[in-house]
Amino acid sequence: MVFRSHMSLALDEARAAAARGEVPVGAVVMGPDGAVLGRAGNRTRELLDPSAHAEVLAIRAACAALGSERLTGCGLWVTLEPCAACAGVIAAARIARLYYGAADPKSGGVAHGARVFTHPQAHHVPEVYDGIAAGEAEALLREFFRDRR
Repeated sequence: MVFRSHMSLALDEARAAAARGEVPVGAVVMGPDGAVLGRAGNRTRELLDPSAHAEVLAIRAACAALGSERLTGCGLWVTLEPCAACAGVIAAARIARLYYGAADPKSGGVAHGARVFTHPQAHHVPEVYDGIAAGEAEALLREFFRDRR
């Protein structure tokens, strides 16, 4: 099997989120066959919903596409380290592999903060790959916040 990054699709979603005035985070769920099952960018402000993170929205779309609450064998590509809440959803959906770009020392829940997948209560732990296109993801975030200060 040859590794192929799908981070470019997640970055497209992050750029679209920024254009809507949302924090530029994007996510894409890929099926075991490589098909896109769900993709989204943050929509917390637009939907007035604090749970409308890119990961959650992409997972919801993928679950609807498969007609299942489980995404066994699927991969999730996200531009920023998921927060603790999103990490919980990733575990509940049984995502097989998590690929993320930028680290989030302030609000991350995978390698920082809560480190959700390291707890004995974590009923599912995906394979985690970090730092994919991190520079580009970090640049989007820096530019977004710089323009608002």
